[in-house]
Amino acid sequence: MIKPHGSETLNPLYVADDAERAALTKEAENLPSLLISSGAAASAVMLGSGYFNPLTGYMNLAEATSVAENMTLPNGQFWPIPVINIVKSEQVTDAIKNAGRIALLDPNVDGQPPIAVMDVSGIEEISDDQRTYLIEQIFRTTDPAHPGVEAFTEMGDQVISGSIQVLNYSYFRSDFPDTFRTASEIREDIEKRGWNTVVAFQTRNPMHRAHEELCKIAQDEIGADGVLIHMLLGKLKPGDIPADVRDASIRKMVELYFPENTVSITGYGFDMLYAGPREAVLHAVFRQNCGCTHLIVGRDHAGVGDYYGPFDAQTIFDDIPEGALGIEIFRGDHTVWCNQCGEIVMMRDCPHGPEDYLFLSGTKVRDMLAAGEMLPPEFSRPEVAEILMEFYQEEG
Repeated sequence: MIKPHGSETLNPLYVADDAERAALTKEAENLPSLLISSGAAASAVMLGSGYFNPLTGYMNLAEATSVAENMTLPNGQFWPIPVINIVKSEQVTDAIKNAGRIALLDPNVDGQPPIAVMDVSGIEEISDDQRTYLIEQIFRTTDPAHPGVEAFTEMGDQVISGSIQVLNYSYFRSDFPDTFRTASEIREDIEKRGWNTVVAFQTRNPMHRAHEELCKIAQDEIGADGVLIHMLLGKLKPGDIPADVRDASIRKMVELYFPENTVSITGYGFDMLYAGPREAVLHAVFRQNCGCTHLIVGRDHAGVGDYYGPFDAQTIFDDIPEGALGIEIFRGDHTVWCNQCGEIVMMRDCPHGPEDYLFLSGTKVRDMLAAGEMLPPEFSRPEVAEILMEFYQEEG
């Protein structure tokens, strides 16, 4: 199986031993506690799950700046996006300042034990100029209307760095018991299935026929044994489809339209960054960590609005140093129904033009579903459309 990123073996930061975890949880009760952001809590889940191998915790300002500038840590380790814990200055009490170890509290779960125990290596103030620089490098924009920029800006001005030991998976394990899987668990499943070549498909949306066909095209062209449909389970921007609805619709599509034992449906606990090209590279890193040999990078992968060009998330891989990643990229084009071909095609492979393609905007899809109108079968499988229609009618 493909090696994890940056190490020979996967080193998740979740404390798996029950006795050790119980002792740490007990210790955390007497440590100074810090309520972290949703994004930082999601990063703790990714560190605990092994997806962020080989990182050992949150970066300091110098490490974050190095990653933002050139996608490498100061020690030369390739990494595409800073993993950083920023809080507001009023949260950094004297007890926090004077503590070598602190308990990190999850803002998404009330009454749960701390999500992690942290060995504090540094507390640094991030200036407005430093924050702006990081934002510009990561997101290629400083527009406050960009949801990733907005979230980064609101976190605060104190960077607290250090290694962590993860005590739980936030709400992801309890809310999505059939879908949430760690990188280690996915590796074990791939091995059990006997797959050697695995292509990952990233999604934060329901899958319509174009997505279905893109997975099948990639699997066929690569000669992959299986497809990992890997859905984001964390926080999204307003208007995106909730994870449980996406999960149900994807499972129905796979059940009816894919051969048996060719698809694994799983999810991971992270908040969407909408960082376009940089986030696409991060997606490649943690898909390598969960055992995938290939990642589909499609049109406007991990993008939002018109902040990125349609294929920027593909061309960024041309600038990555050779050998920095073990996983390979399958570059997908816009996939549509062509009336002339009578099938789903990638536009780059089709001799016909836009007048022959079926395009439905997201707004048009939502309006049709909310009105109880069935989507065209060329666009969406009817069983998927029914699940989405029920959701939109309940919302409306």
